[in-house]
Amino acid sequence: MTLAPSVFKAYDVRGLVPQELDADGAYRIARAYVEVFAPKRMAIGHDMRLTSAELAEAAIQGALDGGVDVDALGLIGTEMLYYAVGEHGYDGGLIVTASHNPAEYNGMKIVREGALPVGGESGLDQIKKAALGPDLPRKPQGARGTRDVLPGFAARCLSLIDPAAMRPLRVVLDGANGMAGTMLQPILSQLPIHAIPCFMEPDGSFPDHQPNPLLEENRQFIIGKVREEGADLGIAWDGDADRCFFVDDEGEFVPGDFLTALLAEAMLERVPGATIIYDLRASRAVADTVERMGGRAIRSRVGHAFIKHRMRQEDALFAGEVSGHYYFRDYYSVDTGIVPALLVLELVSRRGGSLAALLRPFRERYFISGEINTRVSDVALKLQELKDRYAKLPGAEVTHLDGLSIDFPDWHFNVRPSNTEPLLRLNVEAYGEAEMEERRDALLEVIRG
Repeated sequence: MTLAPSVFKAYDVRGLVPQELDADGAYRIARAYVEVFAPKRMAIGHDMRLTSAELAEAAIQGALDGGVDVDALGLIGTEMLYYAVGEHGYDGGLIVTASHNPAEYNGMKIVREGALPVGGESGLDQIKKAALGPDLPRKPQGARGTRDVLPGFAARCLSLIDPAAMRPLRVVLDGANGMAGTMLQPILSQLPIHAIPCFMEPDGSFPDHQPNPLLEENRQFIIGKVREEGADLGIAWDGDADRCFFVDDEGEFVPGDFLTALLAEAMLERVPGATIIYDLRASRAVADTVERMGGRAIRSRVGHAFIKHRMRQEDALFAGEVSGHYYFRDYYSVDTGIVPALLVLELVSRRGGSLAALLRPFRERYFISGEINTRVSDVALKLQELKDRYAKLPGAEVTHLDGLSIDFPDWHFNVRPSNTEPLLRLNVEAYGEAEMEERRDALLEVIRG
């Protein structure tokens, strides 16, 4: 049995297979889930990774041996698990996936009833303890069934837009050989979109490029393809397709916070006065847009477990993260990579202009650094050094919601530590490009000094 303690992360399970996680380890995690949460019915599926089917089969057996009834969902994307649990009344579930990580990794994303996330502070630490402890007893086996959730999932996504509003936009789609192609097929067949599909066949060896569009080298293809095709836009997904990323008609990558602002505007047109949540790294474009539209903007800690909890707490309509996670109250208050893609296609269709034109007001006013990671020897010491230097400056507003955030009238920054490595992650924004670059460089000098 291989189950390294290090595979239990802040929000999920993830590690090298078989060095850190093997089938026996997957069995123990599922059996431990049953011990901790005592569900009666579970749903278990897997993505297209080469080791996923084997690990999912072991997880199903672990849950069955805990006395739970299990429906095998087969090949799914992460948000299809959320749909299954949220829509069909399961007491919980898991998907075997390593999301955007390279091919040699695998892991699990785990939920409770209502598609509530299970993270370190919401049960994953207890699962870890039980999985790494003595063997748990086998109980009278639960019943095993199957469920095909793709048709219902597709119908649910389509119910959140108006297909009749769609124009025949030319759209480059980059699935990175992940789950997006499988999930989109029954949806696109009902829309007048002229799709230019690329790498949409699921292949866990990722023969074309790694399934992480946040990394610049992985989005060069779609940027080039949008320009070559003269497309209206491009959309790329990560491996399990719960995050999506956009390239506009000029071949420019769209930052996640600008996309959040754009979607917030569209959502508030539908539901005036609603609450919108955004992560604290985001551009002021988000809060400014929400306030201009008469909504209520709430800043959150980074991370899907925190945002999903806050969504429910505040009854928020929509939430967005810089990292390409978008959450909707009408989609079980969880993240989805398909719904925002459809909403952006609908928005561009309705407005009649281009995506670049819709984004221009943000790009002309807000200048953002993007997240810059730096390895440091002493995280706490560097955070204190930054606070000592910047908190005493005129107009400084200091908060510690997630790392260190300091807001000034005309610029702001956040520095937060990584959950898993000795890294500091810096985000800077100012109202002028030269000022942003000057502030960014001064901050990096301190961090790297």
